[in-house]
Amino acid sequence: MSKRKLKESNAESAECISQVQKILRERFCHPCAAGKLFGMEQQYRHLLELLKRTTVHGESNSALIIGPRGSGKTALLNHVLKDLREMNQVRENLLEVHLNGNCQFFMKNPFLPGLLQTNDKVALKEITRQLQLENVVGDKVFGSFAENLAFLLEALRKGDRTSSCPILFVLDEFDLFVHHKNQTLLYNLFDISQSAQTPVTVIGLTCRQDILELLEKRVKSRFSHRQIYLMNSFDFKQYIKIFKKQLSLPAEFPDETFAQKWNNNVQHLSEDKTVQDVLQNLFHHTKDLRSLHLLLMLAGSAVSVHHPLLTATDLQEASRQHSTDSKANIVHGLSVLEICLIIAMKHLNEVYDGEPFNFQMVYNEFQKFIQRKAHSMYNFEKPVVMKAFEHLLQLELVKPLERPSVRAQREYLLMKLLLDSSQIMDALQVYPNCPTDVKQWAASSLSWL
Repeated sequence: MSKRKLKESNAESAECISQVQKILRERFCHPCAAGKLFGMEQQYRHLLELLKRTTVHGESNSALIIGPRGSGKTALLNHVLKDLREMNQVRENLLEVHLNGNCQFFMKNPFLPGLLQTNDKVALKEITRQLQLENVVGDKVFGSFAENLAFLLEALRKGDRTSSCPILFVLDEFDLFVHHKNQTLLYNLFDISQSAQTPVTVIGLTCRQDILELLEKRVKSRFSHRQIYLMNSFDFKQYIKIFKKQLSLPAEFPDETFAQKWNNNVQHLSEDKTVQDVLQNLFHHTKDLRSLHLLLMLAGSAVSVHHPLLTATDLQEASRQHSTDSKANIVHGLSVLEICLIIAMKHLNEVYDGEPFNFQMVYNEFQKFIQRKAHSMYNFEKPVVMKAFEHLLQLELVKPLERPSVRAQREYLLMKLLLDSSQIMDALQVYPNCPTDVKQWAASSLSWL
């Protein structure tokens, strides 16, 4: 009887853990759909009101959502559109066109999975596809981009301005459209949003703070100059609250007892000095919530039936993985000869104050080390050293300053090291079986003359 109860208890525990992992994955891997908005209440209200005026009253508008990557621009727009659709007066009364999107959207009309609209012709074809007007356009020949776009919108007209179905154009990576020839797409979209035709709202998402300076005068004059800024302006206390909300289980979690136990543990973690130090380091490095999501995702992967609750150690280990230097990891797998060449480049950077170098200079520096130590084990032929140098080039630890020409000698191409001194020294500390004299050479402040 006790074995049966134990088995049932383990099954229930496994089900709870599975539910927890599913919730956390949804929250951290798909924040556009499941994430919460933090510190954007004012921007949310502003954007919701703007789009309501289009969908309910038939007003045309244009606006830019501006903020650094990871500040929540796409999440804000997704939440507004999701809430907008749930309103009775808006339902089935909004056509959407998403251009240049770089993530999958969670609704019926998806963002394109990549930066595809590289010119206005491609963009117009995509607009036609998303509005399902291929059969209307057919084999018609148009004189200009403006005529084609006007015909598409005319095909959607149901009558006057009040009875026409409103259209929302979302231009993700808005600054890339600025580089289209003559900014024709932007000009026509903004022009239509100011005319008394089909209700049209244009929303642009961009990371560029100087985006208005990049617009042509005729385009700028047709833009409404509405700008919604997202700057991640929360302090560390609010960051801790975000941490707790992102890890806490919802009230509708099936097992109330486990949810209470989990949430109490999250509260204790938020008050733990070790956890606060981990979060403080990340907070000072970046306020990007995607970085926090990645940290919590790494920590959450440690949760199992035998380890049902997160600990401060889990977060410390996740922080270590999160902050791991990818280039330093590459160094761990190099041969001793390749390590020696990197150290030679490091010394050249110190002696010549970061000036570019070539293979011959690196080889000469390496020879000085061999002669000083009188080591036959490092005495490789020059072609072998060249092969090792080319391998570093393939790994992108070194890069040429110019594209090599056919006639140029490989030994004299100018190069630049893509590792700094601290990365090299940190990598050497954990390099397996690194010779002592190599470590000493790396630690010496000046190159041997």
